[in-house]
Amino acid sequence: MYPDALFEYLASLCNSHELAWDCATGNGQAARFLAPRFDRVLATDASEKQIASAVSNPNIEFRVAVAEDSGLDSDSVDLITVAQALHWFDIERFYSEVRRVLKPGGVLAIWSYERSRITPECNAVIEKAYQETDGYWPPERKFVENHYRDFDMPLPEIEPEPFEMQLDWTAEDMLAYMRTWSGTRYYIEAKGKDPIDLFEQELKDAWGPQRRDVRWPLTLRICQKAT
Repeated sequence: MYPDALFEYLASLCNSHELAWDCATGNGQAARFLAPRFDRVLATDASEKQIASAVSNPNIEFRVAVAEDSGLDSDSVDLITVAQALHWFDIERFYSEVRRVLKPGGVLAIWSYERSRITPECNAVIEKAYQETDGYWPPERKFVENHYRDFDMPLPEIEPEPFEMQLDWTAEDMLAYMRTWSGTRYYIEAKGKDPIDLFEQELKDAWGPQRRDVRWPLTLRICQKAT
């Protein structure tokens, strides 16, 4: 769950709040945080299945569209957000679209999240599971691992405030999450067995029966079009 304070901060950077574009919205998680802060939100995704699964909101228009061709008018958008998706885009074409649709003073905010942090003992087990799946992740994962430093921003950059996601989880919650990793899925396809099984009991022992605070620091990069 993204922190509400992130969207409050991003809205505070905008000169006006008429239109936000959540690009590669998935099921609309980020768009729902934008809806109370902007007159209108456009949430686009290249996947019809993702758009079909999004929960309707009177302030959000969901639309199937690729990042590089939004269908928006030029100089019409106050804020563009991209959550955990920039590494899938044709970067130069997307940046051209950003420069076209942003208003003067408009803001582009992109972010990804790092590996979770719990306790040193839990972190060590999760790291071993991650290393077991190494080689089965899509190659684009390297951009996330490098905190999006491989990408230049298309407009003058703003130094962001720090944010992180936070959830209260059991060991079972974490194991279920680890089984959603792309690396886990591709490992299973290749080897016919679940790599998380190898670390399940070790993680439960390190975690204990209680719920624990799980945090994912966000890699956030922001830029703004000149007024």
